[in-house]
Amino acid sequence: MITRPLDLAARLRPEPRSFDAWFYVNAGLLALFFTTVGSRYVLAPGLEMGFKLQQVAGARAGAAQATHYITVKDSGQIFGNDGLMSVAQLGAWLQAEARKTREPCLLMKASSGVTTARMDEIITAAYAAHFRVILAAEDPASPGAPGP
Repeated sequence: MITRPLDLAARLRPEPRSFDAWFYVNAGLLALFFTTVGSRYVLAPGLEMGFKLQQVAGARAGAAQATHYITVKDSGQIFGNDGLMSVAQLGAWLQAEARKTREPCLLMKASSGVTTARMDEIITAAYAAHFRVILAAEDPASPGAPGP
C-alpha cells in the first residue's frame, strides 16, 4: 500500500461514529447554496457537439448585428436566454423583449436539420413581435482551408 512508507494511515483522523448535528447543518447549507446560487445551465440540456449551421455562399457578406438570439436544434428544441422554450413561450418572450428594445433583431441559429415548418413557426412569432429576423449561416469552406 502507498501509505506504508510514510505511515500516513496512522496520521488520519478516525471516521465519525454517527451523524451529529453538524452533518445535518452542512447538508442543509449545501442544499441552500445550490438552490439559490446554482446556474440553470449546470443541469440544463445544451447543444450537442454535432451542431452544424446551414452553409450559404456569401454568408459573411450579409452579416448583421442582432439584439437577441435563439438556437434551434434538429429535434425542434428552442434555446434562448431563459433556457429551453416552446413556440408559445418564445412568442411571449419576444413580445416582452420587443418592449425593451428600440429596433429588435433576432438571430436564429438553426441547425441544418431543422424543418422548414418549425422555422416558419419561429419566424412568424418573431414578426408578430415586430422583430427583424436574421438566419445564421456559415460560408462553405474554400478548397485548401482548414475545415471542422
